Amino acid sequence: MNATDLLTNTLSADAATRQAATEKLENAARDNYPEYMLMLSSVLLDENNLLHVRNAAGLALKNALSARESARQIEYSNRWLGLANETKAKIKQDALVTLGSASQKAGNFASQVVAAIAAVELPQGQWPDLIELLLGFVNTAENTNLKIATLQTIGFICETIKPEILSLRSNEILTAVIHGARKEEPSTDVQLAAIHALYNSLEFVRENFEREGERNYIMQVVCEATQNPAVSVQVGAFECLVRIMSLYYDKMALYMEQALFGLTVVGMKHADERVALQAVEFWSTVCEEEVELAIEAQEAQEYGEPPEVESKHFAKIALPEIVPVLLLLLTKQEEDADEDEWNVSMAAGTCLSLLAGAVQDAIVPAVIPFIEAHIKAEDWHQREAAVMTFGSILEGPDPAVLTPLVNQALPLLIDMMTDPNPHVKDTTAWTLGRICDLLIACIKPDVHLHPLISSLVAGLQDTPRVVANCCWALMNLADQLGLYYEDESDTRGTTGPLSPYYDGVVSALLRVTESAGNEANYRTAAYEAITSYLTQATTDAIPVVQNTVVTILQRMETLLGMQNQILGVDDRNNWNELQSNFCGVVICVIRKLNEGIQPLADRIMTLILQLIQAAGKTSTVLEDAFLVVGSLASALEANFAPYIQAFLPYLYPALKAHEDTQLCTVAVGIIGDISRALGEQSAQYANPFMTVLFENLQSDVLNRNVKISILSCFGDIALAIGTQFEPYLDTTMGVLRQAGAVEPNPLDYDLVEYVGQLREGILEAYTGIVTGLKKTEKVELLLPHSTSILELIQRCLADEERTDSLARLSYGLLGDLADAFPNGQVKQLFLSPWVASELRSKHRMPPETKKTMRWAREMVKAATQ
Repeated sequence: MNATDLLTNTLSADAATRQAATEKLENAARDNYPEYMLMLSSVLLDENNLLHVRNAAGLALKNALSARESARQIEYSNRWLGLANETKAKIKQDALVTLGSASQKAGNFASQVVAAIAAVELPQGQWPDLIELLLGFVNTAENTNLKIATLQTIGFICETIKPEILSLRSNEILTAVIHGARKEEPSTDVQLAAIHALYNSLEFVRENFEREGERNYIMQVVCEATQNPAVSVQVGAFECLVRIMSLYYDKMALYMEQALFGLTVVGMKHADERVALQAVEFWSTVCEEEVELAIEAQEAQEYGEPPEVESKHFAKIALPEIVPVLLLLLTKQEEDADEDEWNVSMAAGTCLSLLAGAVQDAIVPAVIPFIEAHIKAEDWHQREAAVMTFGSILEGPDPAVLTPLVNQALPLLIDMMTDPNPHVKDTTAWTLGRICDLLIACIKPDVHLHPLISSLVAGLQDTPRVVANCCWALMNLADQLGLYYEDESDTRGTTGPLSPYYDGVVSALLRVTESAGNEANYRTAAYEAITSYLTQATTDAIPVVQNTVVTILQRMETLLGMQNQILGVDDRNNWNELQSNFCGVVICVIRKLNEGIQPLADRIMTLILQLIQAAGKTSTVLEDAFLVVGSLASALEANFAPYIQAFLPYLYPALKAHEDTQLCTVAVGIIGDISRALGEQSAQYANPFMTVLFENLQSDVLNRNVKISILSCFGDIALAIGTQFEPYLDTTMGVLRQAGAVEPNPLDYDLVEYVGQLREGILEAYTGIVTGLKKTEKVELLLPHSTSILELIQRCLADEERTDSLARLSYGLLGDLADAFPNGQVKQLFLSPWVASELRSKHRMPPETKKTMRWAREMVKAATQ
């Protein structure tokens, strides 16, 4: 069968034909990669092939070059780079020629292939003439399709490649892109491709934005494009403005004054929703930036420094212009709107919330007249918009400003839970949930609690969306009242304002969870609310906690018994979701009752082991089941010992499931839980635990973040078994020393973040080991490793990008090491100048970190005297 037929069959309606063709292509890629790639590029190039076949060839080429997982991407890149130069040259030439195909769609496919090859080769310094070739196509080609496909290619390349790799060509790229986006360009399709390419190139043209003349020209072209006759170009132009505001806020004052205020306000009123959505998004972005700048200014003020970027207060200046438009858009709700479909009404509500955060108290007088005028209107659109407005402004303004308004509105909102319109009820329940979450002090137990709870519990029998919001409101009520009265009451922990309602509310929520369906996630929301009530339960509500967990365990038993009745994917998904919900409630009860869970421990472990067997390879259920085991170990401590032998056969396969990152992480955490629970008794399991953890560190497949958890777990084991860690000490210290030597490339932001997390894991491991051995006869075992431990601490504290947690761990470990050798055995190491310098650090740090630093200073002082 030839390549064209194979590719055609991968698109067949018949599953067997599709599967057979896909397998043959995969075999061809594995057995003869060069021939496979040449075959695909020939199909893509051939104008005589059907378009869908060329598309399949282009997609297969792109997929052979790019992958989402970093390990697979490295494999694909190396495989491509290993091809003979003439093979690569032929494939690249075919793709470049196809950019100018008579079929614009074929050019689109080719643009993705060229960009995928560029993403592999440009970072390696290969294909140096590519950008020049592409710019030549844009600047000289008369073929419109070639211009469009080339601009798309440039956009894809800018999107996937780090800015610094292309920075030397940024001027030329920007010139070509802006040329295509100008209003003088006759082809709308070229303008659109250019605008999209500009969007993707905005991050690496930072130097051009620094130069006023160039910045003015870019802004002029983008602003003119917002007035383009083609709506698609207008949308692209507004998308560019959103990104420009996000990247270059500090450069925008002049343009806001001269053009952007007007353009975006008019844009929000645009008849086409796609344009209006982007114009609203522009103001949402302005508000997000200004909220962030306000936080930074507050932090700078606390340290007596000026902020790096001053807020221009665009939102406050524009408030009189944008609020009326947002309020108008809020009334554009659709009767049968799909909640997953983003529309202008939803966007306006989100923007209003962000606006309240940005302008704070100023939002209140701007919206109150609208709320008062419409909250009792006959038209449900206006009533719902008024309630949505009220709910949207509850975070940002001073609670003292909002409190009288909330006190006034609460009785009315509670009454509106019986509104005839489901949209109004839905938004009212959400608003009540916001009040419970953000302004709990307004809810007076003797005045509001009974009518509020009654209305929310009644709402649990409404439509799925209303039920979900009522569950959320009830959850917030429990969480926030629990926090609010924790410090207020003399009877803290024994009773609370919700106590009289506990049985009724939890029973009502349990009835919701009996539903067979989960539309709008209302059943899940009910389980989350139950979890909050059980977590916040005061002593007088403990019987409700105990009865609820028995109910949940009965449901778990029933559902496990129905395992053989699961017929299809939907049944299986429903089964998995319910078991995860059950596990969530059981975990919360274990944490609440702590050692008081002992009478139910046998039953819980029996069910969990059955669940692990029944779950098969469904990792989400396995994760939840394992978390129950971890919680039980933490609660029972030494009394968990009888269950370990039965559980270990299920733990080891999870630890070896290297491709399942989340499950493997949870399994590593369980080792830590068991070690902490059993203390020195866990030494009998240390050897198999350490063996499997060392094996995991050697894995090429295991996600690198799981390896950080493993290093931290070494610390848990060492701390638990103390001197019995000796057989593993040298190997562990070697691994930690090697991992500690990893240095980040400052230009690779992901790597910088990863190395920071890696160092935290190493410090946690060292802390466990040092703490486990200090004050014992084996403390001398640490002497040969003290130098490398201190070298890592020095590197961590010298890092200007260090996090507070990294600094705190570093100071803590420094203190622990000094405390381990109070007799001066490592005195010379602590007399190094950097130690004294760091322990007098003037770095900004939270009180907890400062406290740890002072303690470390005392320990070092004692160790050096």
